[in-house]
Amino acid sequence: MLEPWRALLIGYPNTGKTTLFNALSGSQARTSNYPGTTVSTRRALLKTSDGRGLELIDVPGTYSLLPRSSDEGIAVTHVLGLNAQHRPDVVIVCVSAAELRSIYLAVELLEMGANVVVALTLSDEAHAQTPSSVKLSKQLQCPVVPLSARQGEGLDALQDAMMQALQEPNTAPRRQWPPSPALQKVIQQSRNHLPSTWPQHEGMALWQLMMTQATHADSDSKELVELIAPETQQALSQGLLALPHALDDEVIPARYRFIDRKLIPASATQRQDRSRQIDRIALHPWLGLPLFLLVMALLFQLLFNVADPAITAIESGFTWIGEILRAVLGTGLFSDFVVDGVIAGLGAVVVFVPQIALLFFFLGVLEESGYLARVAYLMDRVMKAMNLHGRAFVPMISGFACAVPAIMATRVMERKRDRLLTMMVVPLMSCSARLPIYTLIIAALFPAGQIFGVLPMRGSLMVAMYLFSTFMALLAAWILSRTMPPLKAPSLPFVIELPRDRMPQWWQITRMALQRAWLFIREAGMVIVVGSIVLWVLLSFPRQDTHKAPTDDAHTQATQLQHSYAGQLGRFIEPALAPLGFDWKMGIGIIGAFAAREVFVSTMAVV
Repeated sequence: MLEPWRALLIGYPNTGKTTLFNALSGSQARTSNYPGTTVSTRRALLKTSDGRGLELIDVPGTYSLLPRSSDEGIAVTHVLGLNAQHRPDVVIVCVSAAELRSIYLAVELLEMGANVVVALTLSDEAHAQTPSSVKLSKQLQCPVVPLSARQGEGLDALQDAMMQALQEPNTAPRRQWPPSPALQKVIQQSRNHLPSTWPQHEGMALWQLMMTQATHADSDSKELVELIAPETQQALSQGLLALPHALDDEVIPARYRFIDRKLIPASATQRQDRSRQIDRIALHPWLGLPLFLLVMALLFQLLFNVADPAITAIESGFTWIGEILRAVLGTGLFSDFVVDGVIAGLGAVVVFVPQIALLFFFLGVLEESGYLARVAYLMDRVMKAMNLHGRAFVPMISGFACAVPAIMATRVMERKRDRLLTMMVVPLMSCSARLPIYTLIIAALFPAGQIFGVLPMRGSLMVAMYLFSTFMALLAAWILSRTMPPLKAPSLPFVIELPRDRMPQWWQITRMALQRAWLFIREAGMVIVVGSIVLWVLLSFPRQDTHKAPTDDAHTQATQLQHSYAGQLGRFIEPALAPLGFDWKMGIGIIGAFAAREVFVSTMAVV
């Protein structure tokens, strides 16, 4: 039986590649507007009319076939069939109809002799600016299919084009620009040194030349360069020195000249679209950062105002349930366990779900609209000042949601040094687990008034706490980069593809926020409930004999708390906490937070 066909999805970041993968396979992979969401391959098996089947492979986004990071290296390895990977039978290149210069990758692949089908994505955003697929197909000599994966338009036509390309493959290298005589001579020299297992044509020879020249010693792409024999690298380096100018200075501009002159309509190159007008403000050197701070202040103020009615309703609901259960069960140890242990623990989990869901929703809106990518570009100056790479901003701001996926997102960074430094400071960012604690402290200590009669008190304090954690993370990165020898290295330039501003997909963002909220209930919730129950036991035993003298309820509870196991443990560590201004009751809360940060809230509620 024949193996399934292999189809590879590749393209620039933010060209709708993963959305197309979801539409074709029925998956629900997450999409974002910045590099780093896809850092490994996704696979799905599709049915075909001939019964053979089609394995669809979604690789990380890449700007070219010259990888500078681990995720781009994965994409290049798969598309060229290197490192024991099977060369794909067809390559679907996602090209944004709104930004046609992203067709550069397709031009490269055609030079390499790949069996290419161009998927002209985001045609719903380009509207009348969508280029003619017929003219593009004729110029590139490969199928071009306009589509909108989000709206499900053009998918059948793409599948038909894929099947036709599989049955009638076109693997002849197609170079659309003439090299200079000096470069042609060096390309021929490189072709004579191609490994026997590689395709023997000039496209592969040029790629071998460019890899020899462009690779950085501390970049993850060195793994691909190791496929080129050292003696070959030495011979090619001598040929490169004979060129009158740098190799990149001829090849890359020549490709873009072909794109600008032959593929992009003149009207598209001259128009100043809405995204560029917005960028004049969002990316302004002086207005950009204050605007970002204003957006974050508005975000956290909304967290308080929008979530407050839901939180009040949840608190009232659990109080009502506790009263009913206490009335049914009566007074006693079991009643206290159910109401003060189990119900209080569940309430501590559910009460913060509205704020956590809203936090993820607002971050999703910023991602979908393309604003986060612009802030990443804007923050590059700040990151460089702290010896961090510009791409570190994406994992760090992801740390506002959760440190674990934020640390995973550092895999897109080019150098091990940058990844390690970013991973070391990401846990200092205020993740969503700290949001309940911040909310509790602010609501308990500060009134719902205004600062100077203008700024809302609680929202401003929340912003200040998040800014403080960001400042400490950047300061830690600056200190570590200057004191630890493995982390000392010059900074690399930061390149990011700015997406067009777009209207967020509200249902998709809402579903993502609800999924994250449910994940909080499922994962952290169980820990919080168990921690609350264990804490209730520690606070309730050993039981004190409170019937010897008539006392009020407050005195009884204080006596029980002071002589409980938890109280004894809190007093034991109190000398270490006293310099911070904390008493033994705060010590009990800190001990409970070792299970999970959110347990601190339920601990304080019981204490």
